[in-house]
Amino acid sequence: MKCTINRRAEFSASHRYWLPELTDAENAQRFGLCARAPGHGHNYVLYVSMAGDLDEYGMVLNLSDVKHVIKQEVTQQLNFSFLNEAWPEFTQTLPTTENIARVVWQRLAPHLPLVRIQLYEHPELWADYLGNDMEAFLTISTHFSAAHRLARPDLSYEENCEIYGKCARPNGHGHNYHLEVTVKGQIDPRTGMIADLVELQKAIDEFVVEPFDHTFLNKDIAYFEQVVPTAENIAVHIRDLLVEPIRATGAELYKVKLVESPNNSCEVYTNLVAEGRVTAQAETPVLVQV
Repeated sequence: MKCTINRRAEFSASHRYWLPELTDAENAQRFGLCARAPGHGHNYVLYVSMAGDLDEYGMVLNLSDVKHVIKQEVTQQLNFSFLNEAWPEFTQTLPTTENIARVVWQRLAPHLPLVRIQLYEHPELWADYLGNDMEAFLTISTHFSAAHRLARPDLSYEENCEIYGKCARPNGHGHNYHLEVTVKGQIDPRTGMIADLVELQKAIDEFVVEPFDHTFLNKDIAYFEQVVPTAENIAVHIRDLLVEPIRATGAELYKVKLVESPNNSCEVYTNLVAEGRVTAQAETPVLVQV
């Protein structure tokens, strides 16, 4: 029986986005505050995913052995380090979140049956690497607050209540929406980036967060005048709004996840997945609500 297991680890380290072939002014323009000397630090959280058959003891791998390998090959070397100087791989390609994930894979692959490396720089930014050369995924997490009412204009109040329950009440209700936007791209062999993080954040803020925040979606967002703003429809609309702006940053939009409440969330993927133009992550590319 095939099974995937995950092991969590942590390390604290600093890094600096700075290229010696650029002037101080050019580095500052390209990397912003991240170019400042002597650098800045993060409490990194690492998830190592491995797959294999269950053995006679009901395990894919002995987790004590896995813990030892991760400590010896990664965390013991990186903890309380200056990443730019910790490993030779980071002298050629800057230690961005996505590139750290890639190099961690390279360090662990000879020892463990890896299927994914996921690295959190902080709770609102993380990278996924699946072992595909320079391809990586980067996720930005953000939020907005909005109200909505679930009701089709062509149905009576009673009919809408039968379909949507309390959500059809005439004055609507609100949520603090949690939004995760995942992009895919090729890691630049020098900067370590799949896209300019500042530009990615700017696109998400400009096309989604600012227009949606503190609105009544049915009345303030033209798209939802005729489209019921369910979590699924909101996620689809956000996906469609972001495809081109994110492409302009040099990356490709891969997935939008919208968390309406702790009990309800949905995910939508771009058509690139279905067309085979990007490599799917471990999740199945379907729209789900749980």
